[in-house]
Amino acid sequence: MGFLEVLHSLSSRDVTWQDVLIERLKSGRGSATKGQQRGRFLEDFTEETVREVFGSGGYDTRCRFSGARGTSTEKADFAIPSRSDPGILIEVKAYGATGSKQTDILGDVNRIVAEKRRDTQFLLVTDGTTWRQRSSDLEKLVKLQNSGDIGRIYTMQMRDDLRSDLASLKRFYNL
Repeated sequence: MGFLEVLHSLSSRDVTWQDVLIERLKSGRGSATKGQQRGRFLEDFTEETVREVFGSGGYDTRCRFSGARGTSTEKADFAIPSRSDPGILIEVKAYGATGSKQTDILGDVNRIVAEKRRDTQFLLVTDGTTWRQRSSDLEKLVKLQNSGDIGRIYTMQMRDDLRSDLASLKRFYNL
């Protein structure tokens, strides 16, 4: 079958820095693509739940919402009923990684908390897969929830809770 010859040619081949960099680039793109797919899957999951409660036109997606002072904006995955007058903001974060990506989540969350109106409810949906490895970052998110800056933190297993809470908020805000 020629297996030994192929193996020998691969193992005796000269490897250049260009080869190493190309392989690193390939593997980096692969994990970045997987992360994007995981994030998109969680966004789609969340949007399906939001649509069930508010209907197709009852929210804006992947937008910049008007801030508390009306002079600046911040990004959020969902603004309900609209980006110009959000009563509910939802941020979706799915990272099957540790380290800086989870710290980035804290930065995104803190910017939303700083920009939103006090009467705007802010919810966070996360995959929750690696938070045990970064418990200090998770503790900071829980502290934000306990202080009222985040209304609640959800995972995919909490879909019924998310749906129920959104329905309650819909009634509260008369949406």
